[in-house]
Amino acid sequence: MSIQYPPYIWQNGEMKAWADGTTHVMAHALHYGSSVFEGIRAYATPDGPRILKLTEHLERLYVSARMYDMKIGYSMSELRNACFDLLEKNQLGSAYLRPIAFRGLGAFGLGADNPVEVAIGAWEWGPYLGAEAVKQGVSACVSSWRRLAPNTIPTLAKAGGNYLSSILISREARARGCAEGIGLGVDGNISEGAGENMFLIIGGKVITPPMTASILLGITRGMAIEMAREAGYEVLEQALPREALYIADEIFMTGTAAEVTPVVEVDGKAVGDGKPGPVTRAVQERFFGVLEGRLPDSKGWLESR
Repeated sequence: MSIQYPPYIWQNGEMKAWADGTTHVMAHALHYGSSVFEGIRAYATPDGPRILKLTEHLERLYVSARMYDMKIGYSMSELRNACFDLLEKNQLGSAYLRPIAFRGLGAFGLGADNPVEVAIGAWEWGPYLGAEAVKQGVSACVSSWRRLAPNTIPTLAKAGGNYLSSILISREARARGCAEGIGLGVDGNISEGAGENMFLIIGGKVITPPMTASILLGITRGMAIEMAREAGYEVLEQALPREALYIADEIFMTGTAAEVTPVVEVDGKAVGDGKPGPVTRAVQERFFGVLEGRLPDSKGWLESR
């Protein structure tokens, strides 16, 4: 499905027409994957657009850049203002924002210190796996592709090159008729979805793979851990074997794009009774309750300028 892009994009300190947001085909990032980025959501509220966990997302952008020795030539305050300026210029309430920093045109070679360009796009984009997926749940399958091994490249960085693995996992899942794929680590334990963190409910406990499972430490993941504990559930971060997917009472995925999406089938096997379960619904109720204004934003998740 094609996306209707808005009129303006922010690039290297300037607001430009969307079509003018260009870079050279010989840019380092295009050839070597030397980019870091964020996916951020803004939500319309009676008081105007609010951006979910904007500070935390931008902090992670700078951390990712630091891991790859990339100097972002703009302060966090400048990028923060650019996000709000972009929403205002494009007259967007709810939107998906994509800040990206990448090595542009310059020398060739893997270690070239090319100039770092920065851009931010924003457009209307519903839940990544579909609006019905959030309500009814999705089917998933374990991919034949393994996630990145420890001490190869840093999975804690949200870097463009990391997502080549995600593309393989996602496309294999779609070819098999599933909405999303699940990647295992090199040890055969559960790592994460192609673009989401995983949560399994087993025996009343909420269990999610730990940092050492080659995952991205998702910001929505952190929120889900908080919300599940607030709802009275014990949350554990521990290694999970593949077969845990087949004995789980419930499974859900989290991510900025996917939000909180139930998984109701894995590898053709129903999860629980094949419907989103009570723990998943409790987390969803708190998550969407805050975003839709039905519950107070007591933690200041929705940020204003």
